[in-house]
Amino acid sequence: MKQRIQQGGLQVDASLYQLVTDEIIPGTGVVATDFWLALERIIEDLGPENTALLAERERLQGLIDGWHLQHPEHTFDPGRYKEMLQEIGYLQPQGDDFSITTSGVDAEVSTVAGPQLVVPGSNARYVLNAANARWGSLFDALYGTNVIAMTEGLEPGKAYNPARGAKVFVLASRFLDQAVPLLQGSHADVIEYSLKSVGQNFEIAAKLVNGKITELADAAVFVGYRVVNDSPPCTILLCHHDLHIEITINRQHPVGRKHSAGVCDVVLEAAMSTIVDCEDSVAAVDAQDKVLIYRNWLGLMKGDLEESFVKGGKRLTRHLNTDREYIASDGSALVLHGRSLLLNRNVGLLLMTDAVLDRHGKPIPEGFLDAMVTGLCACHDLRGNGHYRNSRAGSIYIVKPKLHGPVEAAFTNTLFDRVELALGLPPNTIKVGVMDEERRTTVNLKECIRAVKGRIFFINTGFLDRTGDEIHTSMEAGPMLHKEAIKLEPWIRAYEDWNVDTGLACGFQGKAQIGKGMWAMPEAMQQMLSSKSAHPQAGANTAWVPSPTAATLHAMHYHQVDVSVRQRQLAKRTAVSVDKLLVLPLQCQPCSEIEIARELNNNIQGILGYVVRWIDQGIGCSKVPDVNNVALMEDRATLRISSQHIANWLHQGICDRQRIMTTLKRMAAVVDQQNMGDPDYQPMAVNYDASLAFQAACDLIFMGREQPNGYTELILHKYRRQAKGRP
Repeated sequence: MKQRIQQGGLQVDASLYQLVTDEIIPGTGVVATDFWLALERIIEDLGPENTALLAERERLQGLIDGWHLQHPEHTFDPGRYKEMLQEIGYLQPQGDDFSITTSGVDAEVSTVAGPQLVVPGSNARYVLNAANARWGSLFDALYGTNVIAMTEGLEPGKAYNPARGAKVFVLASRFLDQAVPLLQGSHADVIEYSLKSVGQNFEIAAKLVNGKITELADAAVFVGYRVVNDSPPCTILLCHHDLHIEITINRQHPVGRKHSAGVCDVVLEAAMSTIVDCEDSVAAVDAQDKVLIYRNWLGLMKGDLEESFVKGGKRLTRHLNTDREYIASDGSALVLHGRSLLLNRNVGLLLMTDAVLDRHGKPIPEGFLDAMVTGLCACHDLRGNGHYRNSRAGSIYIVKPKLHGPVEAAFTNTLFDRVELALGLPPNTIKVGVMDEERRTTVNLKECIRAVKGRIFFINTGFLDRTGDEIHTSMEAGPMLHKEAIKLEPWIRAYEDWNVDTGLACGFQGKAQIGKGMWAMPEAMQQMLSSKSAHPQAGANTAWVPSPTAATLHAMHYHQVDVSVRQRQLAKRTAVSVDKLLVLPLQCQPCSEIEIARELNNNIQGILGYVVRWIDQGIGCSKVPDVNNVALMEDRATLRISSQHIANWLHQGICDRQRIMTTLKRMAAVVDQQNMGDPDYQPMAVNYDASLAFQAACDLIFMGREQPNGYTELILHKYRRQAKGRP
């Protein structure tokens, strides 16, 4: 039996109680007994509504299923379908136009466009890497990835390769020419950067290889410098589109010796914000797991999080970066934030946790616990208790996933009201990010935003969860297209444009983020660099990237596109019609046997590759090789779409249970082979019946149609708890 501490009517896991009472509360101004009493009252007051909202999801799904059964695919009438959604309350009327009133928002989410990381909160090393990814070396990002082809003679190798380095110089100079050009010539032609005095200020002078002296085309982009041994400039600080660029000069550095101007690095302001995740990228199934995540978040908010590890035979300790100090162009002191602005993604409404039991001995809504504890941790930042400040504007940022429609958004607003009251915070201190990744939220997005208009700071789109919900909602409508074909369907483009149109119409520009989804191939940086500029071009002032290196490369896109200008342009276009969002991605003609086999192989291999790490090792997000051995960044969203897709094909008779099971067993052997180098890996194909991971993968498919909204959490949690030796 777990040891529990009685607090009023609550039974709190002892480890969680100790963390909150002894480690988090001191210094917050909150009284421990009041904290637990407030949580108990929130559970009693809002718990029944949480239950009712989940029941409403099921009610609506049942009505939609029934309608599709009465209106087979060949008699499907889009107009009548829309009327039905309105009649049952799924599609709600839009109210009058309005603008959000969010205030007290940091520049990283209100006015500065740039990349966003998502990192599992359970891994301190990854969390610190992400927090420190505010600044990234462009030289390293270009040198160490496939942006530069790794052909013969250009391999990175263990020692510095001057030939590859020369390619880095070319690409970096090309970037500087685009973002911060010289009045004459190219940065590639510079042999010396220096300061020149202009009145009370300084400007940059650049001596070219032909002996001419030039300057920046726009002198205002030079904002500061840093010196070493009284020999300026050692670092030149530039600013373009509100993002900073450092040109670091050191002719004694191994890289600087090879550069004509002694430049040893170009450093970009990169990951402007980071979501520290309590949800889809973690495998948190009990109090032990939650305590780990909460303690990491506490360390971030107090600025004292550290993690030691061995790399290359050396023991290293990682901690948060300090702020960056410069001399401004007018000679005054200039300090820039050294870390990414940290946001927290709580869980949604579905999950319950036995980390706390209510007065009836039942698990409580996990989202209630997340809001209270992560909010409490952030009080240290608001009170200035830590080494650094996260939000200089005095806000707490919580991203809320898996909300279904305006009523659930309003419920979240009420929950945050109650948390603010419990923690003694002014109204709307807690800002909310609404993830537009559920169909009922998409079609009612304007009203969802209205429900949280005083605290919203973020909306986004994401193909994986959004399509998983699309499939589950229309499970009875007919067989779905294969996944790659769904990406090309008109409703996907309509969904992406609708999100931007709605955000801009509701006054997001200059106040809140409009985000786009993840680049899923962390090794394919050349492809990302070639294509992801589409996100800022689409009007998004942030987009998800899978690593600090990817953040550095993606930052280049925000120098190519002035998102504020682009948003003003897009605000004038005709908004997308909701009718385009209601076109179902159904097959118009049968799939061939080859197409069916390919889709099953791809989906099932991906499911097994992800689930085996989740269940056996508690890894909620990782690079998982696909059926072609291409590493893909996977979390529960990828699992949801793949399992729901096969569940749909099974239900619609595209394939049968035996064929799926045969594919599962064949792909289990493939996944085992792909993981041979992992000493902690537990093979599945040795004994299918004994493998909890294999059983979980089967349940995700064969029981997928019965899972609430197609979510994977309930099955994953069940088997992970078994793997941890818990009932």
